[in-house]
Amino acid sequence: MPIGRGAAVAFAVCSLLTLTACSDKKDSGSSTSPTSPSPTTPTPGATGYIVADHTSIRLSSIPSDQIERARSTLHIAYGHTSHGSQIVSGMTGLVAFRGSLYSFARGGTVGALDLRDTPFQGASDLGNPDRRAWASATRTYLQANPQINVVLWSWCGQVSDATSGDIDSYLSLMSGLEAEFPAVRFVYMTGHLDGTGLQGNLHQRNEQIRAYCRSGGKALFDFADIETYDPDARYFGDKIPNDACDFDSNGDGKRDRNWATEWQQSHVAGVDWFECSCAHSQPLNANMKAYAAWYLFARLAGWGG
Repeated sequence: MPIGRGAAVAFAVCSLLTLTACSDKKDSGSSTSPTSPSPTTPTPGATGYIVADHTSIRLSSIPSDQIERARSTLHIAYGHTSHGSQIVSGMTGLVAFRGSLYSFARGGTVGALDLRDTPFQGASDLGNPDRRAWASATRTYLQANPQINVVLWSWCGQVSDATSGDIDSYLSLMSGLEAEFPAVRFVYMTGHLDGTGLQGNLHQRNEQIRAYCRSGGKALFDFADIETYDPDARYFGDKIPNDACDFDSNGDGKRDRNWATEWQQSHVAGVDWFECSCAHSQPLNANMKAYAAWYLFARLAGWGG
């Protein structure tokens, strides 16, 4: 079943990101030079609960004018290490696959989406160097860059060993930043799959994050949920899947197949999916996260979905 068909005319060629371990920072996937946008901060148009998950990967369902609206409205700062780079890698490949409609650049030059990739100092992701540094890094960056109106941070593997108290602290720090910067929309995120299944700590902590976002009207990028389904909405959550898209096909407790590579092999590259870099995983995973990211951005800019 084809996914991600857009109507844009391709003119931009993306460069693949060089991906390293979770402790390393990443450069932007765009090729456009930065500029200084207006110092005023337009508040994103959407309020209330928004979730980008496996149901958000139909790129063709997002009207092109809503993509353009997101590009002209949003100024995004995104902190991450290697797992989080999957989103940017996918977005980079999408420009070559579907064209300049999906372009992004630090500073938003030439009408591109203003996406500041790993702009923060003092923290690399939500758990590095510790579970609190990212909040101070965010505060410092927003004070110096008042044009930013969307902030995302991703985890590396730290949700896997987080306690409920650790997640409560994350949620509290996010809530504090929301109160301090009311013109900024903060996007919450779940942790990537780790193969521990539905009974594992990761799933429980991700459910804690999801419940908080649903009840509190937050914006959530559900990283783990996207890794739990293939593009045809086939569910793998009960098959101990991991972040590489490996799963247990016969219930013997061993991951012996990979849903992403199987889907890629049964579909046409360059038509149904596109090649791109994807740290720790398969190109299709990054494809899906790029589509979900643009869904999220369109929703944040006011599209009703």
